[in-house]
Amino acid sequence: MVEKNSEDEGSARLVLACELRRLRESSGRSLARLADEIKYDRTYLHRLETGERLSKLPVMEALDRTYGTGGLLVRLWGLARLDAFKDKYREFMKLEAKATIMQKYTMVVPGLLQTEPFAREALASAPAPISQRELEENVAARLGRQELLHRNPPPDVRIILDESALRRPASDPKVWHDQLTRIVDAADAPHMTIQVIPFSAGLHGLMGGSLSLLWMADGSSVAYVEGNNSGDLIEEPGEVARYRLTYDRLRDAALPPHDSAAFMRQLVEDSRP
Repeated sequence: MVEKNSEDEGSARLVLACELRRLRESSGRSLARLADEIKYDRTYLHRLETGERLSKLPVMEALDRTYGTGGLLVRLWGLARLDAFKDKYREFMKLEAKATIMQKYTMVVPGLLQTEPFAREALASAPAPISQRELEENVAARLGRQELLHRNPPPDVRIILDESALRRPASDPKVWHDQLTRIVDAADAPHMTIQVIPFSAGLHGLMGGSLSLLWMADGSSVAYVEGNNSGDLIEEPGEVARYRLTYDRLRDAALPPHDSAAFMRQLVEDSRP
């Protein structure tokens, strides 16, 4: 039976868990048989059916193929992973998933470009301790966001990375080398532009936080400003325009894309374990 509490009632996550169990039982499969078919651990699949774990996308894709559900489970998973985020950030996530143009500035490696090992370490370093279960769910939710980069057509993305994001390594040299390599590889995608704002650029208007600007297909736009412990979703056109101007000034101060790529490639070479 699916475990739930009052906060879970009606959640997409509970719906997904119930549907996973219903589909398996309707197909006449045992958990052991399903595990053999799709090559995932039986205990892990059980936890998905009880709502104890949030899966990663490949698991849902495998189950959609197994049950012939035409992408239903992937769509439910997309809603369920939003349950891992709260308040205004959840609203921002919904908008981000539909945006056609994204412009971001961050002082840390952005979640859209994180490798799984780096995401795990970054999330584990949060001030408030979390359980292993919460950690794995947060990792899955963060990596799930990256699917928006593979839409057809993909959004046009520009990311300005503060040099500090590229200078604060993970504890494991290999994890850090792989993370830097991921960023460099991402910069080669035709729909992705990555620039570095070097320390030498000095002070600027976005220090101390991060900024995301999103444009929708209908031309509307929003801004999301995030600090260490808070985030603010801004929809008022005048305020969004003000943040856009600040972003444009920062882009002008950043290294050009070609120079940024060369800068990051050198960091990859220097980080080889």
